[in-house]
Amino acid sequence: MRITIAHKKSKAQAIQAVDRAIEEVFRGLPMGPMTIIDQKKTWTGSTMTFSLIAKMGFLKNPISGTVEVTDQDVTIDADLGMLNKVLPQEKVHASVESRIRGLLA
Repeated sequence: MRITIAHKKSKAQAIQAVDRAIEEVFRGLPMGPMTIIDQKKTWTGSTMTFSLIAKMGFLKNPISGTVEVTDQDVTIDADLGMLNKVLPQEKVHASVESRIRGLLA
């Protein structure tokens, strides 16, 4: 899944917003009774690499990707693993995009 969202913040402000919010974005997905565990994120310049696990019972689904922040936009590239097969792609895309837009407003 790839999402690019324009912003009007400074690059530093956008990086701070992304840093505080990446795990909240995935918690808001329509995943039912899943919980998010083992969240990790690292920054290299203006690119964050992240990973987490969506867990339901004994089932665990890794999610990983990058977030690149430029002066004009934020681009999220995420691999949702098997959730791509279970969740409607349009719904996930819309949910993530809406939450990121709210955080960058």
